[in-house]
Amino acid sequence: MIDVAICIGREHDPWLVALAVFVCCAGAFAIVQMFGRAQATHGAQRAGWLFLTAVGAGATIWCTHFVAMLAYRAGAPVKLDPVLTIISLIVAIAGTGVGFAVAARWRSLTSRAMGGALVGLAISGMHFTGMAAYRVDGLVEWRAGYVVAAVLCAVVFAGAALAALGHERFGRYRVAAGTGLLVTSIATLHFIAMTALRITPLRLSDTALEAGQGQALALATALVGLVVIAAGAAAAFIDRSTRSDAMQRLHHMAMNDALTGLPNRVGFQEELARQLALAGAGRAQLALIAIDLNRFKEINDVHGHKAGDDVLVALAQRMRGEMARDGTVARLGGDEFVATLRFQERAQLTDLVQRLQAVLEAPLSLNSFEARVGASIGVAIYPDDAADAESLTNNADLAMYRAKSAGSLAPCFYDAPLDEAIRERREMANDLRVAIETGALGLHYQVQTSVTTGEVTGYEALVRWTHPKRGPISPAAFIPLAEENGLILALGEWVLRRACADAVEWDHQSKVAVNVSPVQLSHPELPRLFHQIMLDTGLPPRRLEIELTETAIIANREQSLHVLRQIKALGVGVALDDFGTGYSSLETLRAFPFDKIKLDRLFVSELEHSPQAVAIVRAVLALGKSLAIPVLAEGIETEHQLQVLKREGCDEVQGFLLGYPAALPLAHPQEAPAAEARSA
Repeated sequence: MIDVAICIGREHDPWLVALAVFVCCAGAFAIVQMFGRAQATHGAQRAGWLFLTAVGAGATIWCTHFVAMLAYRAGAPVKLDPVLTIISLIVAIAGTGVGFAVAARWRSLTSRAMGGALVGLAISGMHFTGMAAYRVDGLVEWRAGYVVAAVLCAVVFAGAALAALGHERFGRYRVAAGTGLLVTSIATLHFIAMTALRITPLRLSDTALEAGQGQALALATALVGLVVIAAGAAAAFIDRSTRSDAMQRLHHMAMNDALTGLPNRVGFQEELARQLALAGAGRAQLALIAIDLNRFKEINDVHGHKAGDDVLVALAQRMRGEMARDGTVARLGGDEFVATLRFQERAQLTDLVQRLQAVLEAPLSLNSFEARVGASIGVAIYPDDAADAESLTNNADLAMYRAKSAGSLAPCFYDAPLDEAIRERREMANDLRVAIETGALGLHYQVQTSVTTGEVTGYEALVRWTHPKRGPISPAAFIPLAEENGLILALGEWVLRRACADAVEWDHQSKVAVNVSPVQLSHPELPRLFHQIMLDTGLPPRRLEIELTETAIIANREQSLHVLRQIKALGVGVALDDFGTGYSSLETLRAFPFDKIKLDRLFVSELEHSPQAVAIVRAVLALGKSLAIPVLAEGIETEHQLQVLKREGCDEVQGFLLGYPAALPLAHPQEAPAAEARSA
């Protein structure tokens, strides 16, 4: 080390040594930056960056070597061989290119160290090729020990430099560590190798080159090298800046709604977590305001989606204006928005909610129309109503859902007893959806028999649901739930398909009756569904009968009757259920030729003690006979009821007296069910 220090201090121009070190440091930093870009890319981009890295490394090593070599006081005249000088540059570029390619191709610590070692060998090869171009008028002697030490230092420090760039232990100091080690590799190689050189001049000279030429050449070499290095560093900087801008744009797109510019669901969740942390640290309250537009679908349907988008943008701007000084507002999707507010006094929240409601109710004047949208608003407060983001969001949503269900014009604040009931219904609706999708429902069948002969005429399919936790749930509870949550079409299709498939397996030709809801009847594709299911299951149309109430027809009379005519044209029977209650009218019987009238159980239950009930039953039976429509009485539970109906001329009956609903029909159609009914 003393010899090296003496060599640097006594045998080198200190200013040119400083210039060489500066070039080396600037170049090493640029090399690390370009190599970092090479590691972050793939394919042709990686190849391009590896090429720039190799050129920058070669220029750095070559310029550092020749500036430091020109700083060396040889004490004898010196000439440079131009061919070997150029070859030394090529050796530096090619050799370092191979080393960096190895380090970038395989990301393990070993491969990085191996690649760095190859870079160190390239530095050594460049140095000694350049020294071969150094033609001195004297006797040249090399001390092998220093030569070996120089090469080892270059290899070890270069290997450590590339290993450090990929080592997690260095963290954010990886660039500094890699730069420092690479500078050490280049500098130790050169100065230890120059210490190994001993020159015995044959002709004395004060300078290696003519006066002034050495410094001029060193400055020119350094300038060219710095230009090349700067070009590579600028390329890396531009690429990094471009990628950074692109990442910022992508991040903005990922966190914000493209239409309104408001934060989207992801951005809102991030902001909500931050607001909750601030509220918890500052002992403040945080309100979460769920907003769902009321008449947005009407605007879409009447004026088109472009008009709907304009409405969303306008309302988003209004809400952003109100929230600018108080909190944040985000669009979760569709016509759902949400806002947050940190507050100390309840009056702040009340004022903000009122302002939001006002701007949402205010008229909108757009290009070709005017509209009043309005919104249902629900509010939940941290920490009173919830202690975490998910619960707070759910509770605000429940309060909003209550406001929408009740048609309330005023915002609804979370109320645990009321909203927990809503939550329970929503959970049950979700469970019902899963049950339909997985086929976890069941069908029971209740027998229908002829009053005069006692023979079985058919079975009514009744859907049953046993919840895995709540146990059996009444159809009176889950069928309205299916209608409210858009599940009735899927439920009706499942029941129809299962009933037809079961009926095909029976060893008799009894009919199977399936109930049809108003929502199903309003669907224009219902006849096609019936046809397809009968084709799939092989059930003859004459063995299928649908039952529907007049309520199902009343909503859209013309459309409903059209659908019923199509179904009847398939050969399927149509029965009017619950006759005598609700909207029962003679006009409906006139407009459509029903195959059966089902008398409501309300009248049957009063036959034993109500003359009026007997009179009504008699009238309905007479009406059926005059229209040639068979009448089936529901709810037969006693022998007396059956005898009255038999006396009055009823065609068919159904009830517990004749048989309880069962998973599969047990009675053969030729067997009288009376004995079975009495035993049940």
